[in-house]
Amino acid sequence: MKGREALATATERLRAAGVPDAVNDARRLLQYAMKASQFVLIDLDSEMTGMQLSVFQDILNLREARVPMSHITGRREFYGRSFRVSSEVLDPRPDTETLIDSVLRQPFERVLDLGTGSGCILATLLAERPNATGVGTDLSASALKVAEQNISELQLTERAKLIESDWFTKVDGRFDLIVSNPPYIALDEMEGLQPEVQNHEPRMALTDEGDGLSCYRAIISQTVPYLFAGGRIVVEIGPTQGVAVSALMVDADFDQIEIIQDLDGRDRVVVGHKPHK
Repeated sequence: MKGREALATATERLRAAGVPDAVNDARRLLQYAMKASQFVLIDLDSEMTGMQLSVFQDILNLREARVPMSHITGRREFYGRSFRVSSEVLDPRPDTETLIDSVLRQPFERVLDLGTGSGCILATLLAERPNATGVGTDLSASALKVAEQNISELQLTERAKLIESDWFTKVDGRFDLIVSNPPYIALDEMEGLQPEVQNHEPRMALTDEGDGLSCYRAIISQTVPYLFAGGRIVVEIGPTQGVAVSALMVDADFDQIEIIQDLDGRDRVVVGHKPHK
C-alpha cells in the first residue's frame, strides 16, 4: 500500500469513528508509522514497507477506538517542549499554558506544584526561570514516575524535587509561588467528556467526584502557611468556576485576586496574593 492510500483509508475510518480532527490525526499516524520527523517529508507515492504498514494498522486501530494520540506516540507538546505522557497522567493541554503565562508575569525563586501529574507545569516553569527551584507533589506514584522522566529529560533534576503527597501533607518549608491544576470537573459533567478523556485519562486527575470545587477548598484553605508574605497562589479552573474560586481566596484572606481568561475568552486561571503584614 502506498502512503497516499493509507492516509485516505485512515481519514475515512477516523471520521466514521467520530474523531474530531480525522485528517490531521491520520497524517500524524502515518508520520509516526514511517518515523518521519515531519509529515511533509513523507513520499506519499512510495510503497510502505511491511513493518511500516503493520505499525500503521496497529496504531490506526487504537485511534479508531479513541485512544488519545498522545498515548499512542507517548508524547505531547506543551509550551514549546515535548513531554512524556501515559494513561497515568492528565494530558497537558493548551489551556494550561494560560497558567504558565500568568505565572511568568512576575518573578519567583521557589515554586510548589500541587498535583504535578506529568510534571509539565513544574518543569516548564523551572525551564523558563533557570534560577528557580521547585517541588512537585502527587498522590499517584505512577504519575510521579512520568514526572521524574520529564524532569530528567529537561535536565532539571538538580532543581526539582518530587514527593508522593496528598496536597500539603508531606510538604515542608515556604514558597513564593504555589501552583495547581487540580481535578475540577464535577461528577455530573463526566458523561459529557470526549471518549479520549473519559476512558483513557486518570479519573482522579479529572474529577473530585463532587461539585468540582472540593480540591480548591482543600488547597486554598491550607496555602497561607506555606507562602512567604507577598507570595502567589495560581490555580487553573474550569470556565464556570472563577467566581467561586475567587470567593474561596477572599475567605482565606488573599488579596489582589484576579481571574484570567484563556485565548478563547473563558475564565481559566485565578491568582491570589498573600498580604504583606
